[in-house]
Amino acid sequence: MSFTEQSARRSVGLSRPRGAAISGRAGTALLVLGLVMVPWIVYLHTDLPAAVHAEHWDWAWTGLDAIEALGLITSGLLLRRGDTRVSLAAMVVATLLSVDAWFDTMTAAPGSDLAVALVMAVCVEIPLAVTCAVLAWRRFPARTAG
Repeated sequence: MSFTEQSARRSVGLSRPRGAAISGRAGTALLVLGLVMVPWIVYLHTDLPAAVHAEHWDWAWTGLDAIEALGLITSGLLLRRGDTRVSLAAMVVATLLSVDAWFDTMTAAPGSDLAVALVMAVCVEIPLAVTCAVLAWRRFPARTAG
């Protein structure tokens, strides 16, 4: 809704549409939840151990890679069909690839493991994440007035 439409609605006593009010409340709730996480993040950073043994480590990584593969396949199929939902799938893949690069490099042991993680992040995961994000941005459906 344009500024002039909003002004006209207010001048005749009309309030915001119901969807806008719900979006406003949901937006406020998300903002508050994000801010509440700040002290939690500080707590985690100061209190978590530097190293921990993780059960099912292999399943965690193969599961993440499997979800990334599924997202890439879904994005490819949607893109080939010209389906605008490709923007959602591609943004999910971009996010997952970014998380993968972060955790690969942060959890790698010093030496060759870290070197491989950095090469994968710089040469594969981050460029592919950026490509998917750009695809998502460009294929996001334009909102039409009406």
